[in-house]
Amino acid sequence: MTVQELPGAASYRPTPPPAWKPRTDPAPLLPDPEPYRVLGTGAVDGFAPELLRRLHAELVRGRRYNAQATALTKQGRLAVYPSSTGQEACQVAAALVLEERDWLFPSYRDTLAAVVRGLDPAAALTLLRGDWHTGYDPREHRIAPLCTPLATQLPHAVGLAHAARLKGDDVVALALVGDGGTSEGDFHEALNFAAVWQAPVVFLVQNNGFAISVPLAKQTAAPSLAHKAVGYGMPGRLVDGNDAPAVHQVLGEAMARARRGGGPTLVEAVTYRIDAHTNADDATRYRGDTEVAAWRDHDPVRILERELTGRGLLDEAGIRAAAEEAEAMAARLRERMNADAVLVPDDLFTQVYAEPTPQLRAQAEQLRAELAAEVEGDTR
Repeated sequence: MTVQELPGAASYRPTPPPAWKPRTDPAPLLPDPEPYRVLGTGAVDGFAPELLRRLHAELVRGRRYNAQATALTKQGRLAVYPSSTGQEACQVAAALVLEERDWLFPSYRDTLAAVVRGLDPAAALTLLRGDWHTGYDPREHRIAPLCTPLATQLPHAVGLAHAARLKGDDVVALALVGDGGTSEGDFHEALNFAAVWQAPVVFLVQNNGFAISVPLAKQTAAPSLAHKAVGYGMPGRLVDGNDAPAVHQVLGEAMARARRGGGPTLVEAVTYRIDAHTNADDATRYRGDTEVAAWRDHDPVRILERELTGRGLLDEAGIRAAAEEAEAMAARLRERMNADAVLVPDDLFTQVYAEPTPQLRAQAEQLRAELAAEVEGDTR
């Protein structure tokens, strides 16, 4: 029997589906068409002078920190260093918007954010030195371990934020990631979970133009990375990542929204990686000097300093004091890093499981025997 032969088939008319409506209006979730800026717009008048001077001092210190850490790699004191020169405004602003109770989830390039958050500058380099594990207690500092795999810190940030919300703790997690990390599955999973559960977490994408050597145009066809937010049901914000007050304001608003129960926000900070990906990278293979020079003209330290001096908020004495403090920090860092690390071989085994497995115990005994044999051979 065909459909036409069924009883009543001649008079059958399909019932139209109910009118579809979006669950939320997407318009408020969309980012502005241009990155938000403060410097050069007059909006800086709304900022506390103390905050602006603090931002400047931390930018100067951060620039010197990057230079010193890069020099340490050339001296063999660091195995590798992913410099954030050119991106300091993102990291400084991110650290300064955090309350003491909040958590920072950094990527491998975010050592500066951890230092501004209060971490010992030498401890922030421990992992990159090849020393034991993280080098600091994440719970003490409320800084998650520096994350080398791309974007794996994002689900952890969401999990912590969601757990804090369930417990009634007034905590917001701020997760940092690069543009390359947005191509990872962990990015999708973290944003989707955060939006569905309205977790108090803020995602800061530092779009520095390249995932190692892959330009952004080969990673996504989206109008901007901030536009990805609407697909998850959260607001997207686009900000000039070299404009320290602008980044501070946008992140501050997103943190306040999350803290009052408004859910997550995706912030894209448009910035640029002036140095190579790491000291092991040759950036000249995939970008030209003209491009780098254009971004040097939009240097975060220079544009903030120019604005503050022009408005009488910073004088030569203030500039000199910031430089001297940065130089003193670099000297202390050199002294700390020039001392050989005290290595404890047993840490290879004691920091793996709470209860060592038989295999680990056997491996530990083997290593102890080999080390004892070396000592005995040296004394003969």
